Amino acid sequence: MAAAAAQLLRAAARGPAALAVAATAGRRALGSAPPGVAAGRGRRRAALAAAGALGGLGLGLGLGLWRQRAAMSPSEEDEEEKEEEELRQRFMAPPVSGLRELRRRRRELRSRMELLIMETQGEVCRALAALDPGASFVVDTWERKEGGGGISCVLQDGEVFEKAGVNVSVVFGLLSEEAARQMRSRGKSLKAKDGKLPFCAMGVSSVIHPKNPHVPTMHFNYRYFEIEEADGTKQWWFGGGTDLTPTYLNEEDAVHFHKTLKEACDKHDVKLYPKYKEWCDDYFYIKHRGERRGIGGIFFDDVDSPSKEEVFQFVKSCAKAVVPCYIPIVKRHCHDSFTPEEKLWQQLRRGRYVEFNLVYDRGTKFGLLTPGSRTESILMSLPLTARWEYMHTPPASSKEAEILEVLRNPKDWVH
Repeated sequence: MAAAAAQLLRAAARGPAALAVAATAGRRALGSAPPGVAAGRGRRRAALAAAGALGGLGLGLGLGLWRQRAAMSPSEEDEEEKEEEELRQRFMAPPVSGLRELRRRRRELRSRMELLIMETQGEVCRALAALDPGASFVVDTWERKEGGGGISCVLQDGEVFEKAGVNVSVVFGLLSEEAARQMRSRGKSLKAKDGKLPFCAMGVSSVIHPKNPHVPTMHFNYRYFEIEEADGTKQWWFGGGTDLTPTYLNEEDAVHFHKTLKEACDKHDVKLYPKYKEWCDDYFYIKHRGERRGIGGIFFDDVDSPSKEEVFQFVKSCAKAVVPCYIPIVKRHCHDSFTPEEKLWQQLRRGRYVEFNLVYDRGTKFGLLTPGSRTESILMSLPLTARWEYMHTPPASSKEAEILEVLRNPKDWVH
């Protein structure tokens, strides 16, 4: 009995998990191991059983503080397990930071943002999979040795979607000099300590390339960035947006897409949609072609006011608008008939998409400049197929010329 008590004391010093194992072993040695403890309700309950065993030996070990910290009633533990299971069902894979850690820090904005991007990834993947039941997402989790990791979900060669990717990344470490230079060029005043700038960046990003040329390509990205400067102060900002790139113009689709995004913005400030719509038209501009990548949507970056909470709530509204602004358009057109000529035009327009992403896109540049970044996930945005023809010009008054006119001269779709 004394030997068992000493063993339990040593285990208690090592922590709850060790104590649970030692207590279970002790009970079995005494012939009174309670059924199900070894395989049952989890570490907390096993720890309670261990504490009970110590009390039964009359040792008065002074574990009150530890028991208060670790103890949880069966109903509370059941509720926690139920909540965690519900979260798991909404995600495509376990979060990068770990579900328990996110729940422990649930009031911190970084944790809430990571939960939001995880939920957005799951929501969008489920909506796309429901439209293309013969295909499935490959779920690829990865780690970054410099800090953090991500989850890449990619569907390829489906009946509806040629390629659809929805990625989550949560990375941290030291900002590369090239990335810092890029940020300073946008007006960021970054004060490094010994040339080092600790950072944390997280976001969800998606590009969806349908097979049918009458279904538009769609892109969205919502992200949070945080940098710690030499004096310990932190700069933070949000960025993101959602935009549509049709091969052929359908005004009904364009109005639906923009109105849905406007409604999400108007919940917070009616000035946001026109501001971010114009920003989107300007950002997705292919300078060497003199045209926009698509018919726009909303885009914003470096947003750090009026407050962290208010900007987060705005980003959340935008993320929740992704499925309703796009999925009805896919349903409307995914079974439309199309000609080989229309498919060829789609391939040529995809070439423009590639040009923008590789030459101008800020997120692609940042990713490729970040040490340890995952190139496959960054370039997930590129289509499986594209085409470049020398000096291709569509006939005047054609459907192809119609979309080019809109790409060169953006329209107001909601007034």
